Amino acid sequence: MGKHRKFATTTIHEGYNAKEMFGSLSTPLFQTSTYEFQSAEHGEQLFQGEADGYVYTRLGNPTVIVLEKRIAALENGEAGLAFASGMGAISAVLVSLTKANDHILCSTGLYGCTYGLLMMMKDKYNMSVDFSDLATETEIESLIKPDTTCIYIETPINPTMQLIDLELVAKVAKKHDIPVVVDNTFASPYLQRPLELGCDVVVHSATKYINGHGDVIAGLAVGKKELMDEISKTTRKDMGAVMAPFDAWLLLRGLKTLPIRMDRHCDNAEKIVNKLMEHEKVKNVYYPGIGNQAIAEKQMARPGGVIAFDVDGDKQAAQKFLNTLSFIKVAVSLGDPETLIEHPATMTHAVIPEEERQAMGINDSLIRLSVGLEAWEDIWEDLEQALKNI
Repeated sequence: MGKHRKFATTTIHEGYNAKEMFGSLSTPLFQTSTYEFQSAEHGEQLFQGEADGYVYTRLGNPTVIVLEKRIAALENGEAGLAFASGMGAISAVLVSLTKANDHILCSTGLYGCTYGLLMMMKDKYNMSVDFSDLATETEIESLIKPDTTCIYIETPINPTMQLIDLELVAKVAKKHDIPVVVDNTFASPYLQRPLELGCDVVVHSATKYINGHGDVIAGLAVGKKELMDEISKTTRKDMGAVMAPFDAWLLLRGLKTLPIRMDRHCDNAEKIVNKLMEHEKVKNVYYPGIGNQAIAEKQMARPGGVIAFDVDGDKQAAQKFLNTLSFIKVAVSLGDPETLIEHPATMTHAVIPEEERQAMGINDSLIRLSVGLEAWEDIWEDLEQALKNI
C-alpha cells in the first residue's frame, strides 16, 4: 500500500492529492463524456498511445482512475479496473483469459449469474467447465487439462460459505501456468487479499461491501498491470461495461468507512451465529470458521458479515419464516447498512438447475443472511420471533 500506510489510511488517501485539485478534500466528480485535445497532433498521439491523457470516459476518467488506484493498493495489486457491475468485471476478465474450446475449473458453488455466464460461454464457444471443492493438491491436479486456461474461485462461496484454500490452489496453478481468479466480494480486501496468497486476479461486486450503502451497481478487478492493461484495451473497452464517474465518486466515499463497517458487520454476525446455533428451529449454520477453521485463520482476518443456515422445514417453511420478519428486509445483495435476507434456491441461484443446485448445497431450506449495522440485539429479536412461526 502507498508509502507503507496502514489499510485504514489507504482507504481514505490512496490515489488522490487534494493540492493538485485546488485543495478539494473530496475527490472531484468529472462528469464528462469526452475531452478536448490541445491540438490535432495531440489527439493523434493520445489515440496512438504516445501521450498520456484522456480521450473519452469509456476509455478513462479522472474520478474513476482514483478509485482504480485505491482498490489496487487495498488488494496489494499492481493495477485496478472499474466496471459498471460485478458481472461486467467477471465477464471482461473471463472473456479476456479464455477462447473457444478452452476449459475452466471452478469452485463448487458460484453466484447464479456467474454460473449463467459460464453456461453461455459453454454453449456459444464450446468451452468446458468443471466444478470442484479444490480441497487437495491431488484433486486439483486431476482436474487440470491441457486446455485449462483459468481457475475461477469464490471464497467464501455464495451462499454456502464454504472456504477454498487459496494458497493451495495458487501453488498448483503456478506449476501449470494457469491464472487464478478469485471473487472476493464476500470478504472485501479488509478481511482477505487473495493476491498476497499467490492468486492472479481479484474481482468484486463493488455494489456490496466496497460501496456499503446500497446505492451503486459496480464492479472492480485487480491484478498485474500488464493483464489489466490488456483487459482495459480489449474486453472492457469493446464490451463497454464501464463505470460512470458518479458511481466511482460514491464508491470512493463508501470506501472511507470500509474498515469501520466491516468490523461492525463481523461483530454482529458472530453474535447472531452463536444464537442461531443454539436455536431448535435451525438445523445447520454455515459461516467461515465453522468446520473450516484452519483455512479461515490462514487467509481471513475475520469471518465476515454473511451467514447461511437451514431452517427446520421445507421451502414453504423457509418462505413463511421470511414473510414473518418485521424490519429485516427480504432482498438480495449484501453489505448494506440494513440487514438483508433471501432464499437462494428461488432467488439468487434460481437459474441453476435443481440437481446441480442441490449438489452445491443449496437446498430449499437454506437461508442467506447479510447482517447489517443495526444493534445486534434487534436483529436477533426479529429472527427469533420469525423462527417461532415455522
